[in-house]
Amino acid sequence: MIQIPATVAVEIREAASAARPAAVAADPGESPGPAPLVRAIEAARNANAVIIIIPGYGMALAHAQFEVVQVANRLKQMGKQVKFAIHPLAGRMPGHMNVLLAEAEVDSDMLFDLPEINAEFQAADLALVVGACDVVNPAAIHVEGTPISGMPILAAYEAKQVLVCNLDDQPGYSGVPNPLYTDPKTILMLGDAKTTLNQLLQALH
Repeated sequence: MIQIPATVAVEIREAASAARPAAVAADPGESPGPAPLVRAIEAARNANAVIIIIPGYGMALAHAQFEVVQVANRLKQMGKQVKFAIHPLAGRMPGHMNVLLAEAEVDSDMLFDLPEINAEFQAADLALVVGACDVVNPAAIHVEGTPISGMPILAAYEAKQVLVCNLDDQPGYSGVPNPLYTDPKTILMLGDAKTTLNQLLQALH
């Protein structure tokens, strides 16, 4: 049984919901690197081990469950091993992510709960986060005194690379900044999830 601190709301709404487009201003003094889509394609194609997809409440707000499953199926066609990691607090109610993914006709054998999947992140080549923030926030483990301190999270930060398809890089419902967003191994594809996932899907064909 997963123990959730009383200070954590049962409903974790991911602020990085990807339900509407967002513009991210670039630092004028920053040397531009490869575009996020280019890096995302490279990460997906080069993944030799497991790719773990983490859906959050933002996926629900963006109605992007169909695109998520299409991307998962395309990766499987490419010979990748793909799994979904489901956090019990993701969504408006327990089982919300499972219901949405079932609506998109996901293979139920690809769905894994937090206790089943967390040990696999260390060996995963890529973690794909879609509309989730608090449930993948390492601050829950490493920072004391926050609303999510002590909350079990999906260990996306342990994957070799992380691709985030969220609305923006702002904190989630808890208000706690997510250091995963500034990790050098993280690729941020910010904006509407249906758009960014469709871009990824088209590029992988």
